[in-house]
Amino acid sequence: MIIPALDLIDGTVVRLHQGDYGQQRDYGNDPLPRLQNYVSQGAQILHLVDLTGAKDPAQRQIPLIKHLVAGVNVPVQVGGGIRTEADVSALLDAGVARVVIGSTAVKSPDVVKGWFERFGAEKLVLALDVRIDSQGTKHVAVSGWQENSGVTLEELVETYVPVGLKHVLCTDISRDGTLAGSNVSLYEEVCARYPQVAFQSSGGIGGLDDIAALRGSGVGGVIVGRALLEGKFNVTEAIQCWQNG
Repeated sequence: MIIPALDLIDGTVVRLHQGDYGQQRDYGNDPLPRLQNYVSQGAQILHLVDLTGAKDPAQRQIPLIKHLVAGVNVPVQVGGGIRTEADVSALLDAGVARVVIGSTAVKSPDVVKGWFERFGAEKLVLALDVRIDSQGTKHVAVSGWQENSGVTLEELVETYVPVGLKHVLCTDISRDGTLAGSNVSLYEEVCARYPQVAFQSSGGIGGLDDIAALRGSGVGGVIVGRALLEGKFNVTEAIQCWQNG
């Protein structure tokens, strides 16, 4: 599945380079027509990141998210600074299909395991950002990639498998926003190791070849952000590429 993604700051569609708010490119303040266009081209699920909410949970763009979710007829998953059970509730109440949890899942696993029990594994996506060292160890980074958590990707997945983990969005942060291709071997490895988890690849998709390269990897979804905004290809072409493997 191709999952088109938009990052939002104060209602504007933006792209940060490698998570840096100082390196921001704006793509206009019309997220709904963009999302509707993605759906009209065949997207079956959409991904939104609330960067305003990620910076300050008190400023979470709930009215905007509600408006966007109501304006499309496909499931939408949303992330960005999810720190409390109330954050999860607020998004689900706004009509979001799945809530994407990043740093909190790494820093407070016991708390987040409780959310799995309350909301169900189908409603939650763990977003794990990995930095792979020269030995191949997959370190999970937290806090907008500023620091290593001291935990590996495998350790974290195994923490959540007992509570029914179903969805993991995995980003190789050296590739994110670079259009340099995704880390296919990373996804082949984790998908083979945890067949019960649907992995979403994220980061590095710059052309249709990059989508084609992931076809046999086992990932359940491919998140595509910047390449769509920059017109490298459109959603229809991406879906055709993904399905014709």
